[in-house]
Amino acid sequence: MRRLFLTALLLLGLVAGPAQAAAFPATIRLPDGFQAEGIEIGPGPYAYIGSMADGSVYRADLRTGRGAILSRGPGTPALGLRADSRGRLLVAGGTGGDLRVLDIHTGRVVSSYQLATGPAFVNDIAIAHGAAWITDSTNPVLYKLRDGRVERIPLTGDITYRDGFNANGITLAPDGRALLVVQSNTGDLFRVGFDGVARRVNLHGDSLVDGDGLLLRGRTLYAVQNRTNTVAVVQLNVGGTEGRVARRVTDDRFDVPATVAEFGSRLYLPNARFSFTTPPKPPTPDMGYTVVAIPRP
Repeated sequence: MRRLFLTALLLLGLVAGPAQAAAFPATIRLPDGFQAEGIEIGPGPYAYIGSMADGSVYRADLRTGRGAILSRGPGTPALGLRADSRGRLLVAGGTGGDLRVLDIHTGRVVSSYQLATGPAFVNDIAIAHGAAWITDSTNPVLYKLRDGRVERIPLTGDITYRDGFNANGITLAPDGRALLVVQSNTGDLFRVGFDGVARRVNLHGDSLVDGDGLLLRGRTLYAVQNRTNTVAVVQLNVGGTEGRVARRVTDDRFDVPATVAEFGSRLYLPNARFSFTTPPKPPTPDMGYTVVAIPRP
């Protein structure tokens, strides 16, 4: 019965088998000057990529690599993306201090929330316990969105904000009882309770400096270290209170990857190219941005 079920999913294109994944393009080209940052994949073999340049969201078919703009941005960034179970795509607004909610099929803006009114960098999103949890790399808070209401939860405990980018990538802890948040400028990983109390994860002397997007599968955490062009593979205990970096993965096509999502046996990472955040001028006409796929370690 299980084999018949998986075969049906393969035929529908909802699961990528080894031969099917091999046929998918390993590099997806985005519009020139797109300034990619966040990525979400699914439902189905579709990737959604956000633009730091103007907040647009691009939808790409992983089977062909082709795509188009799904939603035109408001002129402020689109950073972390997360799809929920209601067919909506949540978009973190970076310096805009906001969160947009799109219809994942049409790109229509369903609702929007102004999370911060002063300086902010609304960065990444996790869905847990019926709510969206959003980091702010400028302000030591988590934003919690549930049933259309926003709550600001102060980050306390072991985490201390410093100059630069602070809380960034966020995901659920392996036991589902807390969140994991990486602090980019210090390289620390924290287990954060839903009350905002952060406890440093024991990485046994290792660091996730420049940590950005996080992806958890079981007790394996994939942590993108953007400016070092690597993905750290961290093996966690069940509580997410300690972990060890088992290996680091890189690829010649990495050009400051920012976030990570998975489909089948692959990880997909958009190249943020932070050195090219303003359109290049002649004689450097390269404005290309890509999403690259690598085998999941």
